[in-house]
Amino acid sequence: MLTVLRLMLTEEYRLHVSYSSPRVFFSMPAYVFAIAFFFAATLPMLQGSIPLQDILLFTNAGVFVYGLSVGAFGFLGKTYLERRYGRTNFLVAMPFLLPFTFRRAYASMYLRDVIFYIVLILVPGLGGVLVASGLAHYHISSVLVAFATVTLSFLLGISFSFLASVIYLRSKAVFIAMVAGFLAMAMAYGVFDLIPLEYLLPSWGVQINLRPLGDDLGQAAFYFAVSVAVSLIMAILAVVSVAEAPLGKVSRIKESFPGYHDATRFARSLQSLLAKEFSDMARSGGASKMLLAYVVPLLLLSFTTWYVNNGRAIPVGFNTVFYAAMVGSFGIMLYSWIANVDAVDYLETLPVSVPQVIRAKLLAFFLLTLLISTGFVVGIAFANDETQLLWLALPVLYITTAFMVIATAYLTGLSPNSVLFNPSVMTRFMALSLLPDLSITILSFSLNSDPILAAAGIALVCFALLTSTFFLYRGLEGKFSHAGFL
Repeated sequence: MLTVLRLMLTEEYRLHVSYSSPRVFFSMPAYVFAIAFFFAATLPMLQGSIPLQDILLFTNAGVFVYGLSVGAFGFLGKTYLERRYGRTNFLVAMPFLLPFTFRRAYASMYLRDVIFYIVLILVPGLGGVLVASGLAHYHISSVLVAFATVTLSFLLGISFSFLASVIYLRSKAVFIAMVAGFLAMAMAYGVFDLIPLEYLLPSWGVQINLRPLGDDLGQAAFYFAVSVAVSLIMAILAVVSVAEAPLGKVSRIKESFPGYHDATRFARSLQSLLAKEFSDMARSGGASKMLLAYVVPLLLLSFTTWYVNNGRAIPVGFNTVFYAAMVGSFGIMLYSWIANVDAVDYLETLPVSVPQVIRAKLLAFFLLTLLISTGFVVGIAFANDETQLLWLALPVLYITTAFMVIATAYLTGLSPNSVLFNPSVMTRFMALSLLPDLSITILSFSLNSDPILAAAGIALVCFALLTSTFFLYRGLEGKFSHAGFL
């Protein structure tokens, strides 16, 4: 299996380099290092309003969610088996031709991504924090403990997601039961305070029992062993659950394009392309996966917002307007799914252009998310008893969603998953997204103390975003008019 793992690591490197260059690929760790250094160096300024324990808690929870987002190997592996990319194919499909099993291929995929993301993301982040410790006067042992617990949280997230995605392909009922059980534990901890967080995220038990939060080496060792054991058990169960015929049964798909074509007459020149997008989603079964990838982070954000306001009672001023801006940012993930629902190489032979396809995918995104995102924002307004803020929160939601997704399309075209690994693109993306999000966040915190000034400031930011969105959308034609699909 070591040979397969080595080849898969090489394959992953070549895939990313094919979209940029070796120089750009190896600059990603430097980019992560710089971000980690900045936040670690400025962390002491936050501790006056947010306790260190809460900062570490949110870090571990965030990395766990990140692990969940990158661990859907079951979905990806099945996609790689069913789809060829031009003249190439992926190693995970080679058990059809070579003498090794699909279980070994999936196990190698799991180890590949664990190594890839730890080395490319977490280790450079550790380096940035270690350098910043000279300015912020952190103890090296505390930094190493935090890195160990964050790594364990990542492993728990990626292993859980790996297992859930493989189970989904074998049994929808078991998948639903698994997710429901996890959500029940989350509710038992966050809402009803029936269990400690260590039962849900055992890596947190390591952190709270070692410096800078505790000093119980025995308890820390116990939770460390539990975290490693749970990650291994989930990964092993996922590998054992991989079918040796992972393509599954051949199913008949009812022709859906004519119906979608009739229903999308409002799209005019994009009617055929938009109907094709919805037909592709129906044929591939991708709509449910896409909505799951969009809805689950929104549920986690909703729970986090409620928990911070009511469970931890941290005075950071989260409100419905802040939440609306965050929901707008989450749309990037769904656009990435839509952009990757099917290969586009064959479109090179058809009388369509890259800008037309991008616009059709953007329109599909807005049609899929409008009601869902509105429902979440309205729901959080009722949950927080802030319905009086909906007049401002809903425009913030719609404008930030449009800006974030169209900016992503402008920067990455039809390949957001790969092009965003380019640090120069990531820098521009961060500049375009971080400044307005920070502005709306800071202004939303002032709505209670100075509502008129805060609302005026948010309106000004929204106007600037709306103007930028218009020019970015118009700019799609000029930027991609000569681009090809190959």
